Amino acid sequence: MITTDFAPGSPCWLDLGAPDVRAAAAFYGTVLGWDYESMGEGGEVEGGMFRKDGKIVAGLGKLTEEGARSAWMIYFSVADADATTRAVRDAGGTVRVEPRDLDEWGRMAHYSDPLGGQFAVWQPGTSKGVELVDQPGSLSWTELYTSDAAAAKEFYGGILGWRFSDMELPGGGGTYSLITPEGLPDERMHGGVMQLPQEALALANGRPYWHPVFHVEDCDAAVTRVRENGGSVQMGPEDAEGVGRLAVCLDPSNADFVVLTPAES
Repeated sequence: MITTDFAPGSPCWLDLGAPDVRAAAAFYGTVLGWDYESMGEGGEVEGGMFRKDGKIVAGLGKLTEEGARSAWMIYFSVADADATTRAVRDAGGTVRVEPRDLDEWGRMAHYSDPLGGQFAVWQPGTSKGVELVDQPGSLSWTELYTSDAAAAKEFYGGILGWRFSDMELPGGGGTYSLITPEGLPDERMHGGVMQLPQEALALANGRPYWHPVFHVEDCDAAVTRVRENGGSVQMGPEDAEGVGRLAVCLDPSNADFVVLTPAES
């Protein structure tokens, strides 16, 4: 499970790059019950924070990178963003945004893995990350779709200190690799790696991609809200044994995310 103690290697932040900030704020407000707090409109900086029950759950910003698709960026907590950047380069990854300070809040950097999957890291200052996780309307899991799971595990394991445990999906659905930060028990699993054929990664033009899984109280109701507000559904809703009821969704700008009503423990 994801917690807010943000041990090194665990997810700590996520933000969405959207072509239309106001439209994205309205969509996620309706689908996930989020309140949007603007930190600037127009000009070079446009974006703000999403809150659930008063607590920060994600960020939102204007998509400005030429040719980039609208997508969620997941950040992982690290003790030293500069050391992580060196490790990314040594392991064959690409540094998309060099480490930089965001005032006193912390230090961040953006990368691509060797196959092009984009992710980011956060070295905490006064801010460790989001304020609510693993509750309705917040991040509860992270997931990487890739055409080479073995290469992904080698890269991310070396960069972020992850260990992996493999499980076979029912019905011959393949192998799913569960992610746990090094030194933490299995109950601190925070994500998974799923290998798919390259043609199944068309959303990112064949490159790997990360997406967030959001806890919702009623998956089917959330899917209805997605469709009624201009989004679409790639898969589901369907039941996953021992996991819960889930659906893979796209917002109106084709940013992907998952909604999950967890199985009762």
